[in-house]
Order: sequence, then C-alpha cells, then structure tokens
Amino acid sequence: MEEGTFKERYLAGEIPFEEIDRYVSRWNNSDDPRTLARYLGLNAEEEDVWIDVSDQALQEMLDSQKK
Repeated sequence: MEEGTFKERYLAGEIPFEEIDRYVSRWNNSDDPRTLARYLGLNAEEEDVWIDVSDQALQEMLDSQKK
C-alpha cells in the first residue's frame, strides 16, 4: 500500500514538518518519475513559496490548510 504524500501526512498530523527532508532525500535516491513537488504533494503555489521563500513559509502555508 502506497503511503500518502508528505503534504497529506503532514496535514493529517502524522509527521512533523522536518520530515520533508527525509522525503526529499528519498526522492533523490529513487527513480520516481514524478517531480519533487508532485512527490511531496505540493501544488504550484506551494512549490513556489518553498523554493522562492523558505521552508518556514511553506510550513505556514500548509498550517493554514490544517483542519
């Protein structure tokens, strides 16, 4: 069974935000055909904030989506 994306699991409260680093390194060591953003479950806006601003900005953006 495939586990959820980083974003799905983070929003569900299953993993801390810092786990993003593990997902990035797992993607780097895989031959997954998806882009990193898609692998993480990020949309284009979230990807831009993450790349152009910071991890913290992405975390705040995701936190605002938590139920």
